[in-house]
Amino acid sequence: MKKIAVLFLLVLLYALPAQAQEKVELFGYFESTALGAVIKGEFIPLITNKLRVDLKSVLSDNITFAANFDYITYHGRKEWNILDFMAPDIADSVPDALKPIYVIPFSDRTFLDNAYIKLSLKAFDMTVGKQQISLGTGYVWNPTDVFNIKDPLDPTYEQPGHNAVRVDVPIGTGTTITALFSADNNLEDSGKMIQLKGRLSHFDFSLIAVDTVWRFHDYTDFDFTRMNFVEIPEKRQLLGGSLVGELLGMGVWAEYAYNWMEVTQNFSELVVGGDYTFDFQTYVMAEYYRNSLGKTSFTDYTLNDWMRVYAQEQKAIFRDQVFFLIQHPLSDFISGGLSSLISLTDGSFALIPTLNVSISSNSELTAYFNINFGEEGKGFGKNTGSGGMIRLRVYF
Repeated sequence: MKKIAVLFLLVLLYALPAQAQEKVELFGYFESTALGAVIKGEFIPLITNKLRVDLKSVLSDNITFAANFDYITYHGRKEWNILDFMAPDIADSVPDALKPIYVIPFSDRTFLDNAYIKLSLKAFDMTVGKQQISLGTGYVWNPTDVFNIKDPLDPTYEQPGHNAVRVDVPIGTGTTITALFSADNNLEDSGKMIQLKGRLSHFDFSLIAVDTVWRFHDYTDFDFTRMNFVEIPEKRQLLGGSLVGELLGMGVWAEYAYNWMEVTQNFSELVVGGDYTFDFQTYVMAEYYRNSLGKTSFTDYTLNDWMRVYAQEQKAIFRDQVFFLIQHPLSDFISGGLSSLISLTDGSFALIPTLNVSISSNSELTAYFNINFGEEGKGFGKNTGSGGMIRLRVYF
């Protein structure tokens, strides 16, 4: 596998013209992450090592090539049964003979995360290839983003690349129209997006429309021919917008989207948040998220609800939740904090102490520990597993 990774990089470099090879920037990082969770009284460890190599070359005044290559290895418990994180009544609804199909394997991975060419002209910019697409203003949740779902415990971690053609057209000062196309099985199912971004007084705003296919799975129906759960794709059309700026010395943001669905009930998502830094350097943030697709009572949570959240097919299992964060520098190189995720729907919550250490100009340490408080079956019930993470990253 390592030989394949090295060969891939050599091929990429060799494929570039000789003049461009001299301008190739090679950088990236290595990180080692130790994860762990307490499930049914047992501590389960998982360690990952990730090497990310970034290539960038300015081929001419208006053409740029960039790529990101990842190589990840896993160590420790490399098979986790997702049913262990669910309430007994839901886990027991699955026949014993079928429980092994709910096991998530962690296998070493080698993949091209991003690879694209950007054409920059006076009239427009065009980006073609696998690229990062980040939409919305929310910190933990983004109603207008149909491409990514963040991990609420680690919302700032980098997002994966998506294959697309993107065109950005400036119209006047500070205003841009963005059109995006992401190919699927046919033209009708392919993702199409148009977005208007601009500035109004002290606020940046965006308006967005998306037409795509949302690929759910039925986690109660396993297709042994394809060796996967039955896919239930359906048309999704979204109309939304976002706002971010400053009000009375506070940073504020809002994001809203309404979704018209082909089969599932239509639903809306809303995020409202704000942050503030005191004179004594303490930073506070709060963000509220509402998803009308979520359930209003924990007694209504189903196997499909839990699985779709774990598989990142939908953003939430419950309707209303809040994120809080307080952070303070302990020294010039160390900051500590405490965040919390609270389900307003079922009253459960998680406390997440955090620590960030800048070891040097090119290395950093990040750690958190999440403790869940809630009855079995609730969103942050004790059965969902308390745990933590320590990540050491070195840039080169």
